[in-house]
Amino acid sequence: MQNIQLYIENTRLDLFDDESVSLTNTIQDIKDISKVFTSFSQSFVVPASKVNNKLFKHYYNYNIVDGFDGRLKVNATIELNYLTFQKGKIKLEGTELKNNEIYGYKITFFGNTVELKDLIGEDTLDSLVGGSNWIDGFSKPYNSTSIYTGLVSGYDITNDGVSYPKAIITPLISHTTRLFYDSASDTADDGNLAPNGNGESAAMNHGVYWKELKYAIRVHLVILAIEKTYGLTFTNDFFKTTGNDAYYNLYLWMHRKKGNVDDPNAPATFPQLVSFGLDTTMTNVVAAGQTVTVSNQTGNNKITSQLTINPNAAENTVYTVNVIRDGIIQDSFSATAPSAANATIDLFNGNYQVQIVVREEFTVDSISWQLTDLIVPESHTFNVSAYTIAATTQFVPSAQLPPIKVLDFLTGIFRLYNLTAYVLDDGTIKVQTLDDFYANPSSGSPFNISKFIDISKSQVNVALPYREIIFQYKGLGTKLALQHEQLTTGGVGWGTTEYMGDAKYDGGVYKVEAPFEHMKYERLVNVATGNNTTAQVGWMVDDNDESYLGDPVLFYPIYQQNQDAIRFLTDRPYLNPASNTDINDYYIPSNSLALDTATSTANINFNQENNEYNVTGNFSGTLFNNYYSNYINQMFNSKRRISRFTAYIPANILLNYTLADRFVINNQAYKINSVNTNLKTGLSNLELLNEVSW
Repeated sequence: MQNIQLYIENTRLDLFDDESVSLTNTIQDIKDISKVFTSFSQSFVVPASKVNNKLFKHYYNYNIVDGFDGRLKVNATIELNYLTFQKGKIKLEGTELKNNEIYGYKITFFGNTVELKDLIGEDTLDSLVGGSNWIDGFSKPYNSTSIYTGLVSGYDITNDGVSYPKAIITPLISHTTRLFYDSASDTADDGNLAPNGNGESAAMNHGVYWKELKYAIRVHLVILAIEKTYGLTFTNDFFKTTGNDAYYNLYLWMHRKKGNVDDPNAPATFPQLVSFGLDTTMTNVVAAGQTVTVSNQTGNNKITSQLTINPNAAENTVYTVNVIRDGIIQDSFSATAPSAANATIDLFNGNYQVQIVVREEFTVDSISWQLTDLIVPESHTFNVSAYTIAATTQFVPSAQLPPIKVLDFLTGIFRLYNLTAYVLDDGTIKVQTLDDFYANPSSGSPFNISKFIDISKSQVNVALPYREIIFQYKGLGTKLALQHEQLTTGGVGWGTTEYMGDAKYDGGVYKVEAPFEHMKYERLVNVATGNNTTAQVGWMVDDNDESYLGDPVLFYPIYQQNQDAIRFLTDRPYLNPASNTDINDYYIPSNSLALDTATSTANINFNQENNEYNVTGNFSGTLFNNYYSNYINQMFNSKRRISRFTAYIPANILLNYTLADRFVINNQAYKINSVNTNLKTGLSNLELLNEVSW
């Protein structure tokens, strides 16, 4: 019998002598290989002892004030013979009574990766503020000048003191208009990327209009925003900036709605608080930059304020004033210029900002904000003279990221690269490919458990319950991807692979699906000459040539430098020759990391498809080949089995093995699929996969 200790927030709970405490460990269940962030949970009952009653604050008595909150999980640790076995969370599920007397508390122990799901919940990517709106530090103006810069060079951005190279770029993906290349055309107002030529009038402007394009952000920055928003730390085994270009060079197109940019008239903000010039005699108010900080307010104490906005007499638009406290709008009021906007606002402890929301360029004659502290007493008035709010729209990542749940996005990245995740003792989340996970066992040699096996019963079964596994993207709805599926034998989707091994097996079909849109890109051919150009484009429309939202788009940007000139349009209508610019440097979208196999064969197709840009060469570095083939080929090997054993595994092994380790039974090595252990008795139910060659 093992000696079990259960701690909740450093308090040791009493346990029933005969209570069964079992835990299941699994990292990648062969029966459900697409699941990530799975972990164990186990429910059991602890007695209503004095210690437990005190800890759970007599939860059965709902009249107790400030009792135990059963809605929340709390930190917990399970020890085996006074050594740490598992860390996780405990949730109180309820109580058990006998003869109307409290008997016990039903609790559930959760592994830490389950807690990851709870932490993120149903949040979508627009929740990724990253602390102090970190991800919005990558905002850029949405105008022709800035879109142009993103297209021809991209943006190196310093955020919170750290430099991020090519954080934001503009790829040649149009949301509505089809882009083409015809050096003989003289038609204005279309998507012809060819510069003027063949006697074409200089006034005939055509090309990619800047409003057809949207920014893209490096996926690594989205991962960092997830860490910062939820207080997580991923290891850099896979999520790293050097040595893993297949991940680090991946970008997410910021396409939130079909067609034009979502909210093209984004609110202009009021940034001039720093010029208010705070009177130093005011004790409980400090101004710094855009922020006014109020402190030392207790009970019902508050600082009263009067805020007045005086628009210019020539203005005639509706405007809104928001007073923001700690990132959340506390007060909001509107007026129609030239009428002034006035409000009395109570200020409590917090960081305050003022935001003016307008739909067009807007001139303010003056602003005054009078603050009065009745307790001290003190008063001060901030005064701002005339200034103009520019009509430039800001492209803010938190507002423009695709509408996908954070957990779905993270799970999708894990499915692309066949990643595993588990929580280390220090709370760090270990992230690595499944191949790397199994290649790095914690111990120097396998654990020989032969003498602990119950030889009276065991099972040896087929490893995979499937005859076929399909690897695909959820989103295959863009026009070129649909055409690909229609033209392929059997209607196989773009980038999809259907794996069946060396023979056809009995069993069902299993899908591993990534929740992203998989676009097929088009290398443009000069219609006039029939020659390939160096321009490759994406077209985000459906089969009816209508703007399409689809699922989030991931791609690799390829920087075409000193290549075929393309035309960029800065203005409409196309009457002014100065509204066009011919450029030779630009980012094209690609599903491959490089345009030639000599540089890299890596791509984000599951299947080995013809490269859209370079149809020759072997771009064999598919997601399947690079991240799944080793594992799947082993599972489909005719010698592969899943074996089930029972064993009384001693504490010294239970405390030291990891799921990356091997067990040896009678000179046969096994990978661990799952281990369910009764901690009281040490009896373990094992699901093991035999090593085909060891």
